[in-house]
Amino acid sequence: MELLNVYQNNYLIVFVFLCLGVLLPVVALYLGKLLRPHKPSEAKLTTYESGVEPFHDSRVQFNVRYYIFALMFVIFDVETVFLYPWAVAYDKLGVFALIEMLIFVFLLLLGLVYAWKKKVLRWI
Repeated sequence: MELLNVYQNNYLIVFVFLCLGVLLPVVALYLGKLLRPHKPSEAKLTTYESGVEPFHDSRVQFNVRYYIFALMFVIFDVETVFLYPWAVAYDKLGVFALIEMLIFVFLLLLGLVYAWKKKVLRWI
């Protein structure tokens, strides 16, 4: 019975932090809306670009390669996030964890080779 109370207490702490994480930003935004001055004018509603009046459409089409390159960077950046805790706790994990991590790195390298063959990493 005591173990059940410990688990309920842990869930209660998580629930309180979840409520605070949602409630505090909502209250802060609502108070900001109530307290700020609201005097709209035509000058305030215009687009401001470093003090220069806009002279054309601000939408710019980017090459999709930039997006794919950034996505590849994020994927391999996340890889390092998974590798770091494993490296810190390697002594405690043993050979099984080493094999798991080698499989993980192999799959990522396989993805890198696939992206290289598809010429996703070609900048120009």
